[in-house]
Amino acid sequence: MDYLQLGKQFIDGEWRDGSSSITLPDINPYNDEVITAFQIASVADIDAAYQAACKAQLEWDKVNPYNKRDILENAVKYIEVNEEEITSIIVQELGGTRLKAAFEIGLVKNIIKEAATFPLRMEGKILPSVENGKENRLYRMPAGVVGVISPFNFPFFLSMKSVAPALGAGNGVVLKPHEDSPITGGTLIGKIFEEAGVPKGLLNVVVTDIKEIGDAFVEHPIPRIISFTGSTKVGSYIGQLAVKNFKKPLLELGGNSAFIIMEDADIDYAVQAATFSRFTHQGQICMSANRILVQKTIYQEFIDKFGAKVSTLTTGDPSDPQTILGPVINNRQAETLQQLIAQGIEQGAVPLLKGQITGRMVEPTILIDVKPDMVVAQEELFGPVVCIIPFETEAEAIEIANHSRFGLSGAIHTSNLERGVEMAKKIHTGMIHVNDVTINDEPIVAFGGEKQSGLGRLNGAWSLDEFTTMKWISVHYGQRKFPY
Repeated sequence: MDYLQLGKQFIDGEWRDGSSSITLPDINPYNDEVITAFQIASVADIDAAYQAACKAQLEWDKVNPYNKRDILENAVKYIEVNEEEITSIIVQELGGTRLKAAFEIGLVKNIIKEAATFPLRMEGKILPSVENGKENRLYRMPAGVVGVISPFNFPFFLSMKSVAPALGAGNGVVLKPHEDSPITGGTLIGKIFEEAGVPKGLLNVVVTDIKEIGDAFVEHPIPRIISFTGSTKVGSYIGQLAVKNFKKPLLELGGNSAFIIMEDADIDYAVQAATFSRFTHQGQICMSANRILVQKTIYQEFIDKFGAKVSTLTTGDPSDPQTILGPVINNRQAETLQQLIAQGIEQGAVPLLKGQITGRMVEPTILIDVKPDMVVAQEELFGPVVCIIPFETEAEAIEIANHSRFGLSGAIHTSNLERGVEMAKKIHTGMIHVNDVTINDEPIVAFGGEKQSGLGRLNGAWSLDEFTTMKWISVHYGQRKFPY
């Protein structure tokens, strides 16, 4: 795959440099090698991208729904043919392991397959009227143009999670990937849909920096929906900006997932599930288990086994198939983690395992005897750091789990499945899983958070609803009688 081509803007079906004078290097976080460099997009380029998407969307409307389905399915075929090269990009640009790459590519293929059904599901309704001789028709229509802003952690999937359904629902799209993942979250997706056969200009990818474009991406008059995945702080700002400009915000934001282990749980299984829930992709997943809550009767046994398991996780070169933890994405993330660990210990948390931090390489850290109000229990730990909190009763576990401004995911481990379900109902989170991991995403199941973890739901029928609008057209077969 040509990195030089993928180091360009993709606007109106053409690969070209941005018109800004600023250059953005795309750096491998493991070895600091420059993969490629982008001449970033300017405000004028943003406008050109939105104008192209708006124009192409009108042409997309004319394409037969079965042909639209075939084009989206072509995207899956292209990914399958080029899976090894895409894996290489994920490893090099994100510091993701090969295991992480396989996991992410699988999610991407599934969401495109689901989106490929959307053109055949643009159903309407005919409803009765209070007026004689009148018929009410509801048509499901594309929203028009969707602006997508994606993050650096799972950028291939989290970009595609909005891009593919938006295209399947009949929209034009402009995608702005994170500056740390411009290929995996951006131009790679442009290349995939170009090869799949979408009309020229329907999907545009702009690689830029907020310092260059300010709020232009969100404030532009063309997009009707802004889909953002990222931090709660930035998401709050984008959501307010979108509403101010009469656009619908879709927000998938931060998390602070609680992983609850009851005394009747299978402890060995819970250790495995908790390890996967915290340390997959260096803990850089919004659904990762930040807080592990363990009932006091099994607390010592769990931390002994969990510490032993986590200490076996290898940190190193993400291209090595034996590596479990690669680098975090940038120096800022590593420094933030170092500060949070220090704050946790200062406030009384005990380091059961304290990994070394060397540049972007962050070894696992486990903090035990954590209190619910500590900083490490309240902030999202976006890295291989986890805190363990003891509790005595079921009610206390629920109270601790809810003691967070976030509400994205969670897990409960117990041999009493129905008790697990009843506990899950009381925890204020968009998603929670009994006897499973906190990291779950399925193409036909509603995905989204509560509280400061987001607004809206994606996947399946929920994505179809989010990226379309219902239009009421009434037909009077006779003539109304008017009072004057």
